[in-house]
Amino acid sequence: MSGADETRHGVSLTNLDQSLFDGADATKRDLVDYLDAVGERILPPLRGRPLSVVRVRPGQPPFMQKNLPKYTPDWVRRTPVWAEASHREISYALCDDRRTLLWFANQRAVEYHPTLATVDDLHRPTHLVLDLDPPEGDSFGLAVAAALLVRQALADAGLAGAVKTSGAKGVHVFVPVAAGATAEDMAAATRALAVRAERLDPALATTAFIRQDRGGRVFVDSTRAGGATVVAAYSPRLRPGVPVSFPVDWADLPDVAPADFTIRTAPALVADRDPWAERLPEPQPLPADLVAQGHTIPVARVQAMHEGKRRARARRQTEASGSADAG
Repeated sequence: MSGADETRHGVSLTNLDQSLFDGADATKRDLVDYLDAVGERILPPLRGRPLSVVRVRPGQPPFMQKNLPKYTPDWVRRTPVWAEASHREISYALCDDRRTLLWFANQRAVEYHPTLATVDDLHRPTHLVLDLDPPEGDSFGLAVAAALLVRQALADAGLAGAVKTSGAKGVHVFVPVAAGATAEDMAAATRALAVRAERLDPALATTAFIRQDRGGRVFVDSTRAGGATVVAAYSPRLRPGVPVSFPVDWADLPDVAPADFTIRTAPALVADRDPWAERLPEPQPLPADLVAQGHTIPVARVQAMHEGKRRARARRQTEASGSADAG
């Protein structure tokens, strides 16, 4: 075995001294060491949830892997999920233990995106999530300001949430929901919260799904519902310097930057505590008025699709009219 190869927890690790990806300023060993160091923190958000990962191979563009490859060891737990879009059954991994986590690290899986529902009930998410997506540029401060609007909208509804950096340029707000709510009601409540946050400061926040309609505002994304995935707390991201999605106290949020939390700095911050587990509130019932309001709000993705078709028709009519006038 070469100096770049070793075995941990029964997993053979190879090519550890290779660069992780262009701009990472890190090796594959750094990724493995990070995931090994934070295993007790990242595994609880992954456990029992069908997992998609973003992998990167030398000389190839990154890709998201949902279906486990044929060479996956038998000891990796998995669950079949029917994919309506592709009309086939997908074999998702369940990353429940350190051995599986290290196997994924050896596969150069950098990002970890679990579903919002557990394998016990794939039709019922356990959390609401609002994803604050700021405009291009150095705009993390705008995402923070929009997250504080979401916090206010939650408080006004009698709810509480926890916040983490996305590890990219945005912020995620998680709201644990008590058993009993349907996926449809949870999606409706998420839409209502997004609209309420937007109304608190429409110059800062928008629920416009179509990018060109956002006008430099922060997109309050309410579409992370149902079968959606969200990058896990403590997951690395495929960005320069390999930042990680990291929990932040609401009071500290205005003073942090995504680059504060990387695979190099995060292990020391979670060595003796689990800030994500500490900050997540207990599951809460959804207020009936919030759910009712949400059911009156169109699903953003569907609305955007219809609006896109309407605009395309209008363009064609304008072009046809212009051609007729030219004739």
